[in-house]
Amino acid sequence: MHSPNDLHGDRHDAGLDELARVVAQERNRVEPIEGFAWPYGVRMAVNLTADYDTMLFRRALGEPVLQLAKGEFGGRVGIWRLLELFGKHEIPATFFTPGRIGELFPESLRAAVAGGHELADHMWEHRTPKELHWQIDHIAKTTAVLTQFIGRAPVGTRSFYPNGALKDAGYLYNSVRSASQMPYYLADPSGANCLLELPYHAALTDTQFFNFGWMGSSAEAQRLSDPERVLELWWDAFLAQYERGGYLNICLHPYVSGRALRIAMLDELIVRMKQYTDVWFTTCEAVARYCYDTFPPRTLQP
Repeated sequence: MHSPNDLHGDRHDAGLDELARVVAQERNRVEPIEGFAWPYGVRMAVNLTADYDTMLFRRALGEPVLQLAKGEFGGRVGIWRLLELFGKHEIPATFFTPGRIGELFPESLRAAVAGGHELADHMWEHRTPKELHWQIDHIAKTTAVLTQFIGRAPVGTRSFYPNGALKDAGYLYNSVRSASQMPYYLADPSGANCLLELPYHAALTDTQFFNFGWMGSSAEAQRLSDPERVLELWWDAFLAQYERGGYLNICLHPYVSGRALRIAMLDELIVRMKQYTDVWFTTCEAVARYCYDTFPPRTLQP
């Protein structure tokens, strides 16, 4: 007969066994890039990215009208402020864009492409269907819409679609996970269909600091940050990566960072970063193509 402590121990051991299984599986999926180095004369790379989901994500969460209006601000005002900011500093950015944005705010997508920015997939309506055939349908629809603006198919995504479906549609990279602070290759559980992963982290995402009521958070968790605090946090993150010759992927949202005070904060951050002349400000696609050309996957199956 087991004592309560014995039963607790059995559950604990089972949990550790499951954890070990998952870790082993993930180890077989992840391939770090050994001996990674940036192009000659470049110490680190910075990707300024924007999730251009406007009110689509708010609607997917079933949020109230005021949250939807906040999202709409991103398509009517915020996106134009970000485009102006990036244009001022001559920095090409990557806009992860749901396909429906092509119907809702087409003028902004034309302006982004004309400004030299990358358009990449961010799902059809900022949600991932459970059924594979609908996932494939959403990938195809968004790809078709973005192709109309780019003039060729997009190669990047920020989504949780399966790698196989993304590779079949011609995608090269994803930017949704954070298993490393440097670019790495990630395959599906079988070890096949590897894609480059360009990692970003919630600590470098504006919504975590500036969006009141983010993701249905409780009242006690709703603490908006001052732009000055976020500026210093992100500046410290930049310096830490610069010191080790690393990589920085900052995720913005037009309906969040498109507010005037936050645009001013981003302007100051970019001014500081540009003091370092060996920093490569570029698109996610450019980083991905550099990685594939210079450090192709060694062990994972394409």
